[in-house]
Amino acid sequence: MAQFFAIHPTHPQPRLVRQAAEIVRRGGLIAYPTDSCYALGCHLGDASAQSRLRRVRGMDEKHHLTLMCRDLSEIAAYAIFDNAQYRVLKTGTPGSYTFILRATREVPRRLMHARRKSIGVRVPAHATARALLTELGEPMLSATLLLPGGGVPLSDAQQIRAALEHQLDLVIDSGPCGTEPSTVIDLTGDAPTVLRAGKGSLAVLGLRL
Repeated sequence: MAQFFAIHPTHPQPRLVRQAAEIVRRGGLIAYPTDSCYALGCHLGDASAQSRLRRVRGMDEKHHLTLMCRDLSEIAAYAIFDNAQYRVLKTGTPGSYTFILRATREVPRRLMHARRKSIGVRVPAHATARALLTELGEPMLSATLLLPGGGVPLSDAQQIRAALEHQLDLVIDSGPCGTEPSTVIDLTGDAPTVLRAGKGSLAVLGLRL
């Protein structure tokens, strides 16, 4: 049965954030808010939690997972980028953008895209997500909370609790945060490629479909 924490969307309560981080460290699978929509999250070093996340999402090993990071310097430990890619990253972080980059050797093989050896990275702007990442002190493995067969991500914490209370360890309620997922930009090629147009504005990055 999932625990349920009501955490303030702009002034997260430190006690609850610490408890949420400890659940993640112990191998828990959580639902938490971002600046685009709710996401699933777990410890990046826990293979069992990763498998649970993929089962809930109904995704196979070919689907990119995302490392939710605190800042650009943390991204640099897990992804490889040049100066031009850095400028795109700097413009889009924090924010509703997920970037696909070549993974460094610090990334466990099971977290990479099997064929491309790449990883998704993001720095969220939501205060609750940022407080949780700061408390963890490391990235959190994440995916948009879109259930198999669902047209849009779940957007209400009570709805998430009702649908997944036996599959999650924690649901964080910070109020509705929308149903539009992040914009996904592939930076592994010679030029940025838009894989999914979402909440993050393409114009801000100087891109278009």
